[in-house]
Amino acid sequence: MSATTQSAPYASRPSWLSRAEDWLDARGKGAWIAAMILGFIAFWPIGLALLAYMIWSKRMFKSPTCSRRRSTSMHRRPTGNSAFDAYKADTLRRLEEEQQNFESFLERLREAKDKSEFDQFMDERAKRSEDSAET
Repeated sequence: MSATTQSAPYASRPSWLSRAEDWLDARGKGAWIAAMILGFIAFWPIGLALLAYMIWSKRMFKSPTCSRRRSTSMHRRPTGNSAFDAYKADTLRRLEEEQQNFESFLERLREAKDKSEFDQFMDERAKRSEDSAET
């Protein structure tokens, strides 16, 4: 067997870190805080690493659940009714498309605001340089 065929069954299995993260996510923010406190008690760098990870991954600021993946996977589970599953898949696809369109709209608004602020800055700068050249 080649190395790729040997590792193929393990590619779909998440690592123990991913499983631990999913387990803590399923139990909410309190489980993350408890793990961090236990990490500080056991060995302070572990607690510090967990705190840094919680802040970096924004787990401290999410509500009501920590994992977005968990909530999305619940919506993708088949019900057994193929007509309803097709309707649900189409509706979710349409909503995701609308969300992407809205996010791109917001990005265009931010870019337009940034451009107008920059243009205003450049106009004020040009006006100041003209005023200083006149005096």
